[in-house]
Amino acid sequence: MELFADLHIHSCFSIASSAAMRPDSLRASCARKGIGVLGSGDALHPGWRKLWQEEEEDDAGVLVVPTAEVEDRNRVHHLIIMETFEAFGDLQEVLAPHAKNLALTGRPHVSLSGEKIARFVHTLGGLIGPAHAFTPWTSLYAMFDAPAACYGGEKIDFLELGLSADSSYGAAIPELSGVPFLSSSDAHSPDPSRLGREFTGISLRSGTARGVIGAIRENAVSLNAGFFPEVGKYNRTACSRCSAQYTVEEAIRSGWRCPADRGRIKKGVADRARELSTGIPEKRPPYIHIIPLGEIISRVLGTSSPGTKRCRALYDRFIGEFGTEIRVLTMVPADDLAGVDQDIARAVDAFRSSRIQLIPGGGGRYGSFSFS
Repeated sequence: MELFADLHIHSCFSIASSAAMRPDSLRASCARKGIGVLGSGDALHPGWRKLWQEEEEDDAGVLVVPTAEVEDRNRVHHLIIMETFEAFGDLQEVLAPHAKNLALTGRPHVSLSGEKIARFVHTLGGLIGPAHAFTPWTSLYAMFDAPAACYGGEKIDFLELGLSADSSYGAAIPELSGVPFLSSSDAHSPDPSRLGREFTGISLRSGTARGVIGAIRENAVSLNAGFFPEVGKYNRTACSRCSAQYTVEEAIRSGWRCPADRGRIKKGVADRARELSTGIPEKRPPYIHIIPLGEIISRVLGTSSPGTKRCRALYDRFIGEFGTEIRVLTMVPADDLAGVDQDIARAVDAFRSSRIQLIPGGGGRYGSFSFS
C-alpha cells in the first residue's frame, strides 16, 4: 500500500508550538489533509509519550509512528524514528546524562556528537538522519561538508530535505547516493496550511510503524511533495536581519556582513547545495511542488491569511466535495474543482502547470508567489 507520511512535527511541549498540537487535533487534521502516516514528534518528552499512549485509535486510520528531533553538541538537528514509544523511553534513559532538558522541551539539546547519538539510536533499532539538512542554521550542511564528518562511522538512514530544498538539491551530492530523501512539514500547528505542507509517499508492506521503518530502510519512497524551494525562507543567500539578498561573491566581498545594516549574511540553501553537488545527478522519485490549499484560497480571495472565515468556509467546501486536501491539490481534475470555485480551480491548474511566478525567500523570510 502507498501512504502519504509527514514524519517531522512538534507537540504542545515544544517552544513556539500551538497548544492545539495534541493527538486528537493532529489526527483530525491528518484526515482532512490526506496524511496516512504521522510522525508523533517530540517522543523523548515523557508527557507527550503519555498522551499518545493514552490516546485511543480513531476511525480515520492515521498510523502514528514515534519520532523526535534532537540538537547535538554541534547544533546539528537530527530526526529520529523508532518502532515504539517504549523504545523512546529507553533512548531517554540513555541520553539523560547528556541532556538537561529532556523532560522540559520537545526538542532537547544533547551534549553528544552526531555519531554517538546515532550509535545509541541504531543500537535500539531506530533510524536517524539529518533534519532540514541544508538550512543555514542548525543543520548538517550548515556545520559540515559531508555526513561522515558529523556521523563518523554511523550511517544515516535518510535525509530530510527541508522547506527550502527539493530532491534536485541533493541528487548530485555523491555521499547521498542511495540515501532516501524525506519531505516533512516540521509543523508547530495542526492547521492544514502547516501540517502536511510537505510529505513523502511511502510504499508499505504492512500498515505498522515497523512497516514504515522497513520501507525507509529499503528506500521505498515513491514520491516527495512540498514547497517550491524558492518559497522557503532560507533558499537564497541573504541578510538574517533585513533579508536583502546577495550572491555568494558579494557576501564574501562584504565579509558576510550586510552592507546596509551589518546583519549577518547566511548562505542560502540553493547556493550551499550547488557547491556540494559534484557528482552526476542520481535519478530520484518524482517531486511534486505544491502550495497549501489555504494559501491558494487566501491569495485568490485577497484575504490577510488562510485563517479568515471566508477562506475556511471555501476550504471546507473543497474538502467536503473531494475528501482530502492532497487530492484537491494533486489528483482532482481542474474541471471538477471548478464546480466548487472556478478561480481556485484556475490557480491549482496554474501551479500544476508551472504557470506561477516565484519571489525567492532568504535570510529567514519566506518567499512568495503569484499566478499567471
